[in-house]
Amino acid sequence: MKRVELLIERILLGCRWLLVVFYGGLAIGLGAYAVNFIDKVYGLWTHVLVYSEKELLLNMLGLVDATLVAGLTVMVMISGYENFVSRFDDEVTGGGKDLSWLGKLDTGGLKLKLAASIVAISSIGLLEVFLNIDKHSHEEVRWSAIIYLIFVASAVLLGLAERLPVIWKGNSHE
Repeated sequence: MKRVELLIERILLGCRWLLVVFYGGLAIGLGAYAVNFIDKVYGLWTHVLVYSEKELLLNMLGLVDATLVAGLTVMVMISGYENFVSRFDDEVTGGGKDLSWLGKLDTGGLKLKLAASIVAISSIGLLEVFLNIDKHSHEEVRWSAIIYLIFVASAVLLGLAERLPVIWKGNSHE
């Protein structure tokens, strides 16, 4: 029976390497997103003299939004790989000098960073709606604000839930 248990455990542990396919897919998606970003920058640059200040601001917000999404993707790829598949070797990281943060982001910390990034991304979307308020119905503006508030509330609740074990440990009277 112990042999069967060991076999099952080895298979389950080995399955973590299947996640590499997903991280590779994210890397390919990130490459496609980078090409799209370059196209946005090119479009911005070629129209910089004809854009109004508002149009320029909206395009810049689009670039900031894309940068946040790209950073979020990299964070998921690196942290996910480190947490679920394998630690990065010193050969890959150059001894870890420049990557001291690597391995310090657990799944709870990753969830909080993801939530904060989603709030930041959605706030840019909401700002774009408000800057183009004349192009949106009252219903669209209302729903955009409601969805943004839901993201904010979710991030706050996630942060509180992450801190609860620390708070409970501090209040326990052992």
